[in-house]
Amino acid sequence: MNPETKQPIETRGKFLSTILFGSRWLQVPLYLGLIAAQVVYVFHFMIELEHLVVGTFTLSEEAIMLIVLGLIDVVMISNLLIMVIIGGYETFVSRLRLEGHPDEPEWLSHVNANVLKVKLATAIIGISSIHLLKTFINAPNLDEKVLLWQTVIHMAFIVSAVAIAYIDKLMPHPAKH
Repeated sequence: MNPETKQPIETRGKFLSTILFGSRWLQVPLYLGLIAAQVVYVFHFMIELEHLVVGTFTLSEEAIMLIVLGLIDVVMISNLLIMVIIGGYETFVSRLRLEGHPDEPEWLSHVNANVLKVKLATAIIGISSIHLLKTFINAPNLDEKVLLWQTVIHMAFIVSAVAIAYIDKLMPHPAKH
């Protein structure tokens, strides 16, 4: 093996490795976009909350329940966004180095791609449950096919989450310290 030809190959390999490893930073604008989406959800939440407060004495119990379910839905989607933004950044871009920070979320201390998938699947089921509950409250005004398809889709989410959790359970996990 000629040492003169080996050096440029190693240099090219190191350069390629550096480019590939650095490409993870391309995800940062995506996470910033999700933060912007969360700002939109906060704005939407405030508008819905205003409708609830202004209509306190004029809205029916059913209308109040639907608005409250809508607020819960916005909060759950916001929680999902936080999990994706923080968990995704921590897992795929760079460590946040929050160890010992009093506000560090408990789940962040043991986040990895598999844990994130299970948490996301669970959050999606929660969001789907809220939508399904809103649909059933409004059932008399809806076509039976809408009720059926929303139920089928919700069940598909549940089956998918169980499958993800099962696969995660089969995967080897690092030993706890």
